[in-house]
Amino acid sequence: MKDQLQDFIHYMIVEKNLAKNTIAAYERDLKHYLLFLEKVEQLSSLNQVTRAHIIQFLGHLKTEGKSSRTVARHIASLRSFHQFLLREKAADQDPSVHIETPQMEKTLPKVLNLTEVEALLASPDPATPFGKRDQAMLELLYATGIRVSELTSLNTGDVHLSMGFVRCTGKGNKERIIPIGQTAIRILEAYLQDGRPSLHSKKKAEDALFLNHHGNRLTRQGFWKILKKLAQKSNIQKDLTPHTLRHSFATHLLENGADLRAVQEMLGHADISTTQIYTHVTKTRLKDVYSKFHPRA
Repeated sequence: MKDQLQDFIHYMIVEKNLAKNTIAAYERDLKHYLLFLEKVEQLSSLNQVTRAHIIQFLGHLKTEGKSSRTVARHIASLRSFHQFLLREKAADQDPSVHIETPQMEKTLPKVLNLTEVEALLASPDPATPFGKRDQAMLELLYATGIRVSELTSLNTGDVHLSMGFVRCTGKGNKERIIPIGQTAIRILEAYLQDGRPSLHSKKKAEDALFLNHHGNRLTRQGFWKILKKLAQKSNIQKDLTPHTLRHSFATHLLENGADLRAVQEMLGHADISTTQIYTHVTKTRLKDVYSKFHPRA
């Protein structure tokens, strides 16, 4: 069964050309699934899997306390896997065909208000090379709304400060161009001139825009640790994640009258319905303002 999983992962990489993080999620979910089939259901072949086995697995996920969103992701993973096996004639049937995806609980993305954004952006110490780097990363995230995986994948050649844009590669290896404002340009220039040279190792030919203390490309995990420290320093009480600045970028643009299609393009969303969630956020915030300040509310 492990060989068939590797064949599927190879197919996702070569033919579907999916992003590394997406493939990693598929592999993680399916390893969990195969382990359940082997250890709990005592199956030795994927051709033995029935709908009942899949339902048992989904019940197992719920007993583990997995959210409906996580369960839905597992269903998507194993459904793609079984379709692949059937198409490759590695199985006689697709037992996932009538499995229903659970109803997703709708949660609005958490965003920072302008005061909180200002506090976070001001939290790094620009007197040090690491402070210049952290300030540049936060400013670039808020200026462009790019994902953290896209931020850490940037090379120095992807930022065009004289022309005022950044080029990044998103999900499905789709490239997009996003404008950046004067504040972010100024802070990025300071980092490139006075911060990055101090972090760069002369022994390594590293093109990464943002470097760690070893002179290597900063990882997503490394950024997450930095963000947690800066959130504490800026005294932000909200549950701050690397995606929060992306949510704030989109929400603040729409609150100030930006076109939904333009925001969709900048975020790199394939479907505009994904971007429309931010219109619900702005409506909720408007209601809060109305309730707080209108004398008849």
